[in-house]
Amino acid sequence: MRFFNLNIRSGLIGAVLSLIPAVAGLTSCGMIYDDLEPCPEGVNLRFIYDYNMEFANAFPAKVHCLTVFVYDEAGKYVTTRTETSRDLLSDEGYRMNIDLPAGKYQVVAYGGMQCEDASFHFIDTPATGSTINDLSVALNKDIMDNTSIGALHNLHPLFYGRKIDIEVMKDTPGYESYTVPMMKDTNNLRIVLQELNYEDVDPNDFDFRIIDDNTLMGWNNDVIPTGTDYTYIPWVTGQVSPGTRPDGSEMKNAFAELSFGRLIYKDNPITNPANPLLLITRRSDGSEVVKLPLNQLLLMFKSENYASMPAQEFLDRKSEWDMLFILDKHWKWYEIVIQVNNWIVRINRADLGM
Repeated sequence: MRFFNLNIRSGLIGAVLSLIPAVAGLTSCGMIYDDLEPCPEGVNLRFIYDYNMEFANAFPAKVHCLTVFVYDEAGKYVTTRTETSRDLLSDEGYRMNIDLPAGKYQVVAYGGMQCEDASFHFIDTPATGSTINDLSVALNKDIMDNTSIGALHNLHPLFYGRKIDIEVMKDTPGYESYTVPMMKDTNNLRIVLQELNYEDVDPNDFDFRIIDDNTLMGWNNDVIPTGTDYTYIPWVTGQVSPGTRPDGSEMKNAFAELSFGRLIYKDNPITNPANPLLLITRRSDGSEVVKLPLNQLLLMFKSENYASMPAQEFLDRKSEWDMLFILDKHWKWYEIVIQVNNWIVRINRADLGM
């Protein structure tokens, strides 16, 4: 019996030893067998967009195309990768593999730049010899040149992300995994005008504008002033019914939606309210119906649930805005109602020091 056990033990040991060369061949990526492919080496990137008021990853639902630039530790351009398949990007498990030699890197990612209806473009496409400081994006010229009321199309959403301290380890085959956080740079504001005495409001009687100098952004997503204010105009206007009048007839309010670039917080917005500025005027005589510093207006309604959130973070996280202006019989704003994150607050001119 002892001889039988010894044979079994010897057989097992021999079998294990016979497997070692095969396993070594599978894990050495061509170091043993010339016909095997070299080991993949580089980074495996996951992209998330949870820099929103829901604090939940909306990347699969919101980002429809992706552009990724790789730079070395010194900021020199290395390579570019793009993905335009919405099916792939909408998959929660989507990852981008980029083959890179051992070294330290940083990546800058944009969502929305390679889509067919992209609203922004790269000033200079990164290429060999360029650096990260050369990277900038701007609103498309055909959009900036269009000043006809209602002709400005809805801006395609623009997303930005950056990840530093990426390292591909030497003599460590495989992909190093990293997560690239994204944020949204574009906003949408829906304005509704309602007359105090239930009179119908025609959007064609008004001009709606947001004025700001925010059409150019640098490699770090900072807005770069150009010295020229750009006027954003509605991409859609119309009428909406909030209900019926006391006599049973249907009342109609005017609405307009404006799509615009990143909002940048500025100190002392009351003493220096120039940008961004929300302006609504009567088309018949050009008289001002609403003229307000937009950032200050929006920041007034940051819930106390987010009291510790910095002003810039709130403006960046929140990208969908709604406002209801109540007009008096002279078509001037009587009071304003703003809804942000399901909070509804009424203010008047005195609240804004006007």
